[in-house]
Amino acid sequence: RVINGGWQLSDGHALEQTIDRAPLIDTFNQLADDGFTTFDCADIYTGVEALLGQFIAKRKAMLGYDDIEVHTKFVPDLAQLHQIDYRYVERIIHRSLQRLNKELLDLVQLHWWDYDIAGCLTIADALMQLQKKGLIAHLGTTNFDTHHLKQLVEAGYPLVSNQVQYSVLDRRPEREMVQFCQKNNVSLLCYGTLAGGFLSERYLGQRAPTARLENRSLVKYQLVIEDSLGWEGYQALLNLLKQIAERHQCDIANVASAYMLQKEAVAAVIIGTRSARHIAANKRLRQVSLLKDDISAIEQFLAQFPTLEGEPFALERLMGSKHRNIMKMNLSEA
Repeated sequence: RVINGGWQLSDGHALEQTIDRAPLIDTFNQLADDGFTTFDCADIYTGVEALLGQFIAKRKAMLGYDDIEVHTKFVPDLAQLHQIDYRYVERIIHRSLQRLNKELLDLVQLHWWDYDIAGCLTIADALMQLQKKGLIAHLGTTNFDTHHLKQLVEAGYPLVSNQVQYSVLDRRPEREMVQFCQKNNVSLLCYGTLAGGFLSERYLGQRAPTARLENRSLVKYQLVIEDSLGWEGYQALLNLLKQIAERHQCDIANVASAYMLQKEAVAAVIIGTRSARHIAANKRLRQVSLLKDDISAIEQFLAQFPTLEGEPFALERLMGSKHRNIMKMNLSEA
């Protein structure tokens, strides 16, 4: 129910400093030893599939078997969408297998940058063919809206999950997607649950940042705060989450994650792990069980505020949107 996220480990995520990857394999081993054996990555998270592959190879040599599950993504470049075919898909899937030191990809999640460009269903079919060949165990999607999830399901795509931004700050999936997922036995894997770190004690009582933020996650989720609760409402939310956290002897991040884990259709939350200091917090999350009064207090508070407009990832697709402008859409081949 807690998946180790890999986006924050990719080249280009940090804006002010580079990531020291040297200690990460030890961190990954600690996570796995504590039962956090599922890792999320993508073909466009530059360097992350290869890093996980190094970890998997070393751990397999140590244990004598592979106990790591990897959720990766197939994210063809926006510039390539109009021309990709089965051979392209096959090449990228084999590349992920090679990078990850895997014979089978546990979950491949399809992403499609622009629905106005034809070919999404054709590429979904290509992934299904590779699944039948034994290269992929399960197929999902990432950042799909409900309408296009329906199209995939109706076309016979064996959809098990949709990875989507979903948190106390971004409740777009509750408009239509949750009901669709419940009806069609599709799990939601939630990223942004901690808003890149904004849902933590670090920002409690602080003014809105005016200086350049340190990474792309914080840039992204500051926009989410602006378009949902606003900074004042966000600070009030942090105070509420802190009160609940104190009653449960945990922290704000634990409460934010535990709240999402009790949501309908949510199978897991994806939490970025850049260092060993995050492991203790993830372990503590296992012990947090929010009371009905806690959940009710959060929901009553959120009901006073809007969430982002439209379906999940709709603003991120909208030409000219500030949410789209921070996206990098041509990273697969690079």
